[in-house]
Amino acid sequence: MKKITFTILAALCLASCATQRPLYSWYNYNTTSYSYLKNADEKSTQELIETYQKIIEKQKGSRNVVPPGIYADYGFLLLQANKPEEGKAMLLQEIALYPESKVFIDRILKMIEP
Repeated sequence: MKKITFTILAALCLASCATQRPLYSWYNYNTTSYSYLKNADEKSTQELIETYQKIIEKQKGSRNVVPPGIYADYGFLLLQANKPEEGKAMLLQEIALYPESKVFIDRILKMIEP
């Protein structure tokens, strides 16, 4: 009886230690976004853009979708970089993927319209 109990407890312990895939792949987003906020120079901007592109193109999280807010952040950055068409496309993609963001994104879109 002790062997069975020990075996069951060992199996439960090992099962609880299994790692789960994260919901989203963030790559080095924390580092590049911090660098961008701290420096706001051309290099940090380009690194952040590359990180956004990697998150969007190579999403390996368990949900297999881009994390909430990434399209919006990327779109806003593109707007600031004077790329209005690309920025607007990213903002609209955020709404398509996360409809609850529509109220917020609509405010940004109204700001860029003449």
